[in-house]
Amino acid sequence: MSRPLKVAIVHDWLIGGGAERVVYELHQMFPDAPIYTSYATPEWRQRLGGKVITGFLGHQPFGRLRKFVGVLRIWWFTHLDFTGYDLVISSTGNGEAKGIRVPKGTVHICYCHTPTHYYWRHYDQYRKRPGFGAFDPLARLGLRLLVGPLRRWDKKASKRPTYFVANSTHIQRDIKTYYGRSAVVIHPPVDISRFTPLPAEKRSGLLTVGRQAPAKRTDIAVVACSDLGLPLTVVGDGPEHNRLERLAGQSVTFAPPADDQAVARYMAAAQGFIFASFDDFGVTPVEAMAAGTPVIAYKAGGAFDYVEEGKTGLFFDEQTPESLAKTLKTFDPTQFKPEIIRKKAEEFSPAVFRQKMLALIDSAIKR
Repeated sequence: MSRPLKVAIVHDWLIGGGAERVVYELHQMFPDAPIYTSYATPEWRQRLGGKVITGFLGHQPFGRLRKFVGVLRIWWFTHLDFTGYDLVISSTGNGEAKGIRVPKGTVHICYCHTPTHYYWRHYDQYRKRPGFGAFDPLARLGLRLLVGPLRRWDKKASKRPTYFVANSTHIQRDIKTYYGRSAVVIHPPVDISRFTPLPAEKRSGLLTVGRQAPAKRTDIAVVACSDLGLPLTVVGDGPEHNRLERLAGQSVTFAPPADDQAVARYMAAAQGFIFASFDDFGVTPVEAMAAGTPVIAYKAGGAFDYVEEGKTGLFFDEQTPESLAKTLKTFDPTQFKPEIIRKKAEEFSPAVFRQKMLALIDSAIKR
């Protein structure tokens, strides 16, 4: 173009996680672009250079109630004004950012982490275990009453982006299934630079890391390793923590949530990383691979994009302790080479993400 590209970034909410890392990299690519979101923590406002813009939903009491105000988020996102922008990039998962409206001639690229879980693929799971703690009965009632009209709105909103980007081949298929849209796959950026593989003689035991919520299925790893007497370190916290402690045997050790440096040390020192979640992509297992650690993953979701059987890890077929235990009995860490696992992880670096996104943007703008 004969003038600088005018860009805006839109995201569901900024509280921390893999989706926010995508926003951070987009901010690095377009540092002058405003970032519109329904809610942002002070830490993310600072990390994104003061470019975050929130409306009334960014203030209390909406911040504390953000999980319950989906209809208000729909209203806010659909009333944003993008007049004068050449490109708008929305980053969305279980939220409403893809539903923005852009003027004719403005390109809207939607980076989709998943079609909304609790409307589509994982509806039954969320209805049984919403993960709202004491508010679970209220969440079940709201989901049952609103899922019909919200699905219709979500399907309608999915027609608005000019292009869809999926974060994995699994989500690429889900976008086609639930939205009827084609998508190109660009994996999310993983900060692999802070991980250094350790030699085999300095490694011991198994590891799992992450928020201890029902959907993450940390209980599968805890029960399987307890039954087999295998040493397992569980790093993190969450609403499932007390239940996990009750399930754990003597071979399981719990560690509190750790900072990035501590997580890197845990991963480099482990013989294997257990990933029992059905995840859309899964950043933590790729981080473990960056540390040269093989991944034992549930055979579903985004794990197909980085776990290569016998080369970077192993799969277990069913999301049960028994299935995981069967795979763990065959797991021999000496058969895996840390340098090969690390090389696979390098395919998911921020540099690769930026290169692929810029190529897509260049093609979209030229069209």
